[in-house]
Amino acid sequence: MLKSIDPILTPDLLWLLAAMGHGDDLVLVDANFPATHIARTTSSQRLIQLPGMSMETAVRAIMTLYPLDDFVADPVRVMMPVDDPERVPEVQHAVLAEIARAAGGLVTPGKLSRPDFYRAAAAGFGVVQVGDSRGYGCFLIRKGVIS
Repeated sequence: MLKSIDPILTPDLLWLLAAMGHGDDLVLVDANFPATHIARTTSSQRLIQLPGMSMETAVRAIMTLYPLDDFVADPVRVMMPVDDPERVPEVQHAVLAEIARAAGGLVTPGKLSRPDFYRAAAAGFGVVQVGDSRGYGCFLIRKGVIS
């Protein structure tokens, strides 16, 4: 345990967040995502699992340390529902609210089709998979800099 660091942030997760550079994408995915397969293709080839945790709980902890990239139009990207690309699933609402709280304002996500999300995730830095089983709880969050 460390003072002022959420215990959800495990040593492996802290390493992953610290090792990332500006412009790297953190891949945050739900329990349904093929995380083991995709993690093997990322820069770090790391998969961090947070079983039994909701996506917004994980994001709330991560965002206490993680600088969001403000040099790009869509530092957060989500997977669009296949059946209705305009629908915003509840898990996405909850996570975007946590990101907005941490960022100090609304963050409009970029939307990727399922195949495009998988490709972008494979090019990410590393994968964090939570135990949340709600569909479309899949996010790419680009790391920024600390000014």
